Amino acid sequence: MKLIPVTVLLGACTVGNVLANAHAADLDVKVTNLSHGIYFTPLLISAHDNSTHLFQAGIAASDSLKAMAECGDISMLVSDLSTADNLVDPATGALAPGSNTMGTLTTDHTHLSLAAMLLPTNDGFVGLDALEIPTTAGTYTYYLNAWDAGSEANNELMDTSGCAVGMAGIPLDPTGAAGSGGSGVAGMDSNTTVHIHRGVLGDGNDSGGSSDLSNSVHRWQNPIAEIEITVNP
Repeated sequence: MKLIPVTVLLGACTVGNVLANAHAADLDVKVTNLSHGIYFTPLLISAHDNSTHLFQAGIAASDSLKAMAECGDISMLVSDLSTADNLVDPATGALAPGSNTMGTLTTDHTHLSLAAMLLPTNDGFVGLDALEIPTTAGTYTYYLNAWDAGSEANNELMDTSGCAVGMAGIPLDPTGAAGSGGSGVAGMDSNTTVHIHRGVLGDGNDSGGSSDLSNSVHRWQNPIAEIEITVNP
């Protein structure tokens, strides 16, 4: 089990101010990667008010979300949330299949969101959109789907020359199982808003075929992650 400490950025607040808030909730948050061969880039976990969203189904991805979903870059989302004085967790390191990360968050905000890019995918991400944080002490478990940002064609082709938002290509395969020489699985999706990811198709040809991804390693079915939230008394 891999434990990654949670780092909390408090915008304009200080840790002392938040801990002193009589209405603050102490949360233990644990995220588990349920996939067989997909990695999560550094997770962004945000406690925020009820009007904030990292993403919304059926809505076009913001530039900040595109940067996260296509390149694993959470810095723009962190900046967006920090200006709104939310709590942000930019945990370091990729979360391997079957592994989990956990940490503690103290907040007086009411909703929780999560996002991380799925590698190797074109613009897939694991996401939780504005879950209302339970107010009664106890442990609550939720299962999370993989989402498609709708901003890049799912061609399933590797391109390690450098990640550019809006340019189709998968920047990295941490499993080392990807091939090369694929012709491309698909053009741009007709659904260009955030939607449930169809999953990786892959093929069994590591030096050609339609996909550079493996149909025996990289495929998944939803849910792709589990989040366990413990509200401490």
